[in-house]
Amino acid sequence: MKSWKVVLLVIALLAVAPDLMAQCAMCRGTVESTVSNGRSIVASDLNLGILYLLLAPYLIVASIGYLWYRNSKREHGRRIEIAGRVRRAMSQM
Repeated sequence: MKSWKVVLLVIALLAVAPDLMAQCAMCRGTVESTVSNGRSIVASDLNLGILYLLLAPYLIVASIGYLWYRNSKREHGRRIEIAGRVRRAMSQM
């Protein structure tokens, strides 16, 4: 069931990708026209926006990775506890 969700997510991201790639030329055109007019503040603000957008996916992936690690650590302890109960039950038979 989970694999289908991942496949649908990848397909959705690939469907949106051409629209996202087209924005690069628009940003470049905006920066070139404003810098040639003597207004370089737009270019610096655009660079800051690009860095902000670059950082967001890394923070999301790092947060998911941390939560996954924390959850798997908790589950590992639970598995050891269950395995100990099974061994005790088997030894008492």
